[in-house]
Amino acid sequence: MKPSHFKGLYTAMYRVPDLAQAKAWYASLFGIEPYFDHPSYVGFNIAGYELGLLPNEPGAATGPGGLLVYWGVDKMSVSWPRLLSLGATEVEKPQDVGEGIFVATARDPFGNLIGVIENPHFPNTA
Repeated sequence: MKPSHFKGLYTAMYRVPDLAQAKAWYASLFGIEPYFDHPSYVGFNIAGYELGLLPNEPGAATGPGGLLVYWGVDKMSVSWPRLLSLGATEVEKPQDVGEGIFVATARDPFGNLIGVIENPHFPNTA
């Protein structure tokens, strides 16, 4: 088999109706400012992965479109309450899916789904 030229997941992108508001919300959630901040795109580097925010374009819907990205967390018991305190709404509460792995899903204030996962078996990239 030939080696793949694909390196892995780099970027998850969310469309948002108000780029400035979404930038502020995600900066608060992740505790960092974006590394790239332009009127057409805002990019955050989260432990080597990118969250990209795009302004909503006519005809492009915000919110879930069949994509659910899970962001790794150290402790669900800390990250989940913080997510909700910043205005996200619970979709699926945290649950133990076995072998010490916990997952949960929320909706950000802009309609996008946010998955969070505590997985002690996944290598720490931070």
